[in-house]
Amino acid sequence: MTRKGLPLRTWIRLIVLSVGCFAVLMPVVWMVLTSLKAPTQVFVTPPIWKFTPQWHNYVEVFQLVPFQRYILNTATIVGFVVLGTLLSCSFSAYGFARLRAPGRNTIFLALMATLMLPTTVTLVPTYIVFNNIGWLNTFKPLILPAFFGSAFFIFLFRQFFMGIPRELEEAARIDGAGYLRIWWTIFLPLSWPVIATVTVFTFIATYNDFFGPVIYLSDESKYTIAVALSYFSGSPRIGPQMHLTMAATTIAALPSILVFLLAQRYFIRGIAVSGVNK
Repeated sequence: MTRKGLPLRTWIRLIVLSVGCFAVLMPVVWMVLTSLKAPTQVFVTPPIWKFTPQWHNYVEVFQLVPFQRYILNTATIVGFVVLGTLLSCSFSAYGFARLRAPGRNTIFLALMATLMLPTTVTLVPTYIVFNNIGWLNTFKPLILPAFFGSAFFIFLFRQFFMGIPRELEEAARIDGAGYLRIWWTIFLPLSWPVIATVTVFTFIATYNDFFGPVIYLSDESKYTIAVALSYFSGSPRIGPQMHLTMAATTIAALPSILVFLLAQRYFIRGIAVSGVNK
């Protein structure tokens, strides 16, 4: 025991956690501070900690490139992808969890096996298909696949649905509800934890996706935020400007942080994928 009454083990844990928090948060602090510096202050050694904030850096970001357009493009893609993922994965999971059909478990195992396929394996044939049907340079290749489900998220929904008492479903059937109504009015309202989990994962993955927009989009006006950030790090038109890069990155990071903070209570519960709201 120490003089303050806390065990030595507790103090060691606090020190380790503090060091870990510093290591995680320091790059974020550096990013925000750099976004408010003048160009001549960015690479000064040792770093300058006291300076006059250059708030016009954020205004300049929107002046150099149509950043508001990239935000709208990203919001459109992310919104439809989240909606499609939630609908398709929850509906498919309901079938795997509740409906009885020959070969159901075999199909589910085959679906889970697709998780072992790297994305690069299907990249070329997928690109050829989208090219042949004329979907290149549109948002369709980035949005429509989400309406056909995701193996990992189907698994999360299925595990959660299997924990919902069958008495609720049987009572709904006695009242004349069909499978579609049971899924919509009973299973989805009880699944907020897993819905929040899938929403956060899908939002972050889609919002930060750089590979997809670069491959399928060629028109600059259709670029997303992830692609737009590359302008500030080496575009011939703008040139490498670290203070503007950090300002744009700070703006880009805010939605992900906000979504996680709003959904973290359900997110933590959804990771366990067990239990029912009471």
